[in-house]
Amino acid sequence: MTFIFCLFLFCLVVGLIAVASNPSPYFAAFGLVVVAGMGCGVLLGYGGPFLSLVLFLVYLGGMLVVFAYSAALAAEPYPETWGSRAVMSYFVFYFVSVFLAGIFLGKNWHKDFWVPADEGDEFTLFRADIGGVGLMYSSGGLMLIISAWALLLTLFVVLELTRGLNRGALRAV
Repeated sequence: MTFIFCLFLFCLVVGLIAVASNPSPYFAAFGLVVVAGMGCGVLLGYGGPFLSLVLFLVYLGGMLVVFAYSAALAAEPYPETWGSRAVMSYFVFYFVSVFLAGIFLGKNWHKDFWVPADEGDEFTLFRADIGGVGLMYSSGGLMLIISAWALLLTLFVVLELTRGLNRGALRAV
């Protein structure tokens, strides 16, 4: 189980680097789908199957809309691929930066953060992820408003990341 969890975390970081290093919306959207899948796998490993499933379905639905919008407005005749020299140099730079940051900042990080949400499930009446959903709806809707704002902000961030060479979705049509 630890190997699969480490594989999810490694693929999550590689997917984030692929999104950050690629200027083409086609390949960056594929990287975001990989990141969504691996992030939901990490949530699943921490004991949140319901939250992981809901996040995966909502995020992939939103990514479908964002990809269609950005791909329609950022039509490039020859998009940059992962094999091109500029994208590969960014990818290597980001990968080395993350690796060095992990070496310098990651001393003993694994001792405190590998505790799943259902560690003490014999003392509780609810699962951790289902209890969180109930708390989200019972707090008067403030959490839902904050979540909707975060999704709107994420939409603009994704559109800016996948904008391409000609300003992408923000250019004049």
